[in-house]
Amino acid sequence: MEFLYPSKRHLYEQYIKMLHLNELYTEHEIDMFRQQAREQQIDMLSNNITSVHVIDCIGDFEPINHTGIVKKMDLSKASITNICSKLLETDFIMRSQLNNNRKEIYFSLTDKGRLVYHLHKKLHQEKEESFYRFIESYSEYELQTIGKFMSDLLVRAEEDYGRGAGENDDLKD
Repeated sequence: MEFLYPSKRHLYEQYIKMLHLNELYTEHEIDMFRQQAREQQIDMLSNNITSVHVIDCIGDFEPINHTGIVKKMDLSKASITNICSKLLETDFIMRSQLNNNRKEIYFSLTDKGRLVYHLHKKLHQEKEESFYRFIESYSEYELQTIGKFMSDLLVRAEEDYGRGAGENDDLKD
């Protein structure tokens, strides 16, 4: 049986469907995370995942300053300021100064923030393992083709949507 390549129109329709499914996936990810956080008696602060990703960034690189978070997350200074203010207010992170630099403020996780950090890492690990199981059936050649397509798609998305497309997520609260 000969494999028939899909038409460009069909590929576009699949692409649009994938974008819509990504929206549903994001909502589902937030719901799953919030449910697991509730089960561990962690009261979350917002209806989006960006704040959790800031907690994750701080946990990975603590102590880290504001500029470091901005660079690592590729979000605006204002967005990170807004998110960090909420995280400080709700006791997920704390601020400190290093002995040799009393001007610069650094962020690290509180015990409450560390619970969120570990829960987020666990969920990402589960998703990563599931993804690897999914791609096991593809040949090395197919994976290279998929990899090139994904790289090109990411470049295109960055061109279309620019840096920090999700910056305003935390402004919805």
